[in-house]
Amino acid sequence: MTLIEVLVVVAVLVLLAVVLLPALTAANRRPNTGSCAGNLKQIYVSSRVWADDHNGKYPMEISTVNGGTMELAATGDVVATFQVMSNELSTPKVLRCPVDTQHTMTNNFGASLTAKNISYFLGLDASTNSPQAFLCGDDNFEIGGVPVKSGLLELPANAPVSWTSGRHTTYERHFWNAATSFGNVGLADGNVQQTTISSRTNLVERSTGTLTTSFTSLLQATGLATNRLALP
Repeated sequence: MTLIEVLVVVAVLVLLAVVLLPALTAANRRPNTGSCAGNLKQIYVSSRVWADDHNGKYPMEISTVNGGTMELAATGDVVATFQVMSNELSTPKVLRCPVDTQHTMTNNFGASLTAKNISYFLGLDASTNSPQAFLCGDDNFEIGGVPVKSGLLELPANAPVSWTSGRHTTYERHFWNAATSFGNVGLADGNVQQTTISSRTNLVERSTGTLTTSFTSLLQATGLATNRLALP
């Protein structure tokens, strides 16, 4: 082979690697992102079972003197609510997203359970009578470029929110299309939405056909001027 032929072969191999690697990475990520959304669905089911035993109210709607977590949740305490629902949740493993590198997994709902073991926020305005209110969701977002902090967050419907990169990323079919960060949000009606920060209400991710809703549109759909979230 001549030098030119060798260079051509090398160039073709490099091009193939550039084209195929993003697709392989996306394929490896999808099961994890699906598991994360599945965790939110399980949190909803557990919350609804708990509510069915407490006059249709979630723990955040019932005072601590009656077995709920209203006062604690209002301070941004996420741990107490999940501890109250420990029987329904069965395992604290569902409280950590599999691709979350900032939190660790635990096997105990007791005193060893802390905010460091939880990947999801809780919506304090969730109610069985408010199906579009936020019940839970990924906690890795920022407002105006500043990552949110643990505790109580009052989020206006028009807040400039965006997902931080690193936990969930979808890839388009072609390598020259940039990766898009997204997050999962669970609503009080049990619907788990994969959300982006696009100004368009709905997008379809080309390579998977997944229907994606914007975070902003979900905020506005709650009908609340301010959405209260408790962040781990």
